[in-house]
Amino acid sequence: MLSVTADTFRLAQVFTIARGSRTEAKVLTVRAFADGVVGLGECVPYARYDETLDSVTAQIDSLPEGIMRQDLQDALPPGAARNAVDCALWDLAAKQSGTPVWQLAGLPAPRPQITAFTLSLDSPENMRAAAAEHAQRPLLKIKLGTPDDMPRLEAVREGAPKSRIIVDANEGWTAEVYADLAPHLLRLGVQMVEQPLPAGDDDMLAEIARPLPVCADESCHDRASLPGLKGKYDMVNIKLDKTGGLTEALALRDAARAEGYQVMVGCMVGSSLAMAPAVLVAQGAEIVDLDGPLLLAEDRDAPLVYDAAGVHPASAELWG
Repeated sequence: MLSVTADTFRLAQVFTIARGSRTEAKVLTVRAFADGVVGLGECVPYARYDETLDSVTAQIDSLPEGIMRQDLQDALPPGAARNAVDCALWDLAAKQSGTPVWQLAGLPAPRPQITAFTLSLDSPENMRAAAAEHAQRPLLKIKLGTPDDMPRLEAVREGAPKSRIIVDANEGWTAEVYADLAPHLLRLGVQMVEQPLPAGDDDMLAEIARPLPVCADESCHDRASLPGLKGKYDMVNIKLDKTGGLTEALALRDAARAEGYQVMVGCMVGSSLAMAPAVLVAQGAEIVDLDGPLLLAEDRDAPLVYDAAGVHPASAELWG
């Protein structure tokens, strides 16, 4: 049996990207019940993909009683609904068997992973201050995506002169803006740019120089996305809310690597429960961006541990 509830987590501060701002994370929590055991999963419905709390809840409620994980892959499309149910069924299987998910999935024992910390879109002055506040972090991710991003880039580099920097344009640039910015990204030591052009309007990436790695986010959802990325991207951002769960995320990681792509593992703004399965996918990734809980003012019980070693694998009390 499955149940789904809506939960809200307050953010530590306003979080802004090119598409808008938010002050809270609204998520859905799925519980899978069997023989007195409960498995948990979380998803973040995303308006960019025409998802709402209500539409995703309806998808989950439409599933037949007792659905198995292998049948789920055909019962729902990739997206938030399948993600929460898939992860809940993995957690249920781990608790029923007394075996951690990483062993059930045939994976090596997970280790802590250094994660990016995201600075939201703001004025250059505020972004410089935020960068200085977090200058001790080894990897910063900057939210950009406007025609006036150069002062922001300069400000962040001034605030955090030693941190590695990656940038996420959230589909906000044109090919001309990106071509103009690219030399400055290199000059400022930016190591990767994520989704500079809109998904579906990114063919120019195959025709213009890519002097630093370009990562597909909105352009990459699951393995079916890979043929459309050829020649345009160097890296894929795997998010469980896009792939539709841990099952497809692991398959996408392996398929992407086989086709020569580097791997980034990212997240929506969610709680530790949403990050926990993604930590398994993130093992060995070139870039890990699982900082959702660091942006929250409140979190799940038994939250993930973040320290100088990075984000640690979940405890059994949380998931898996």
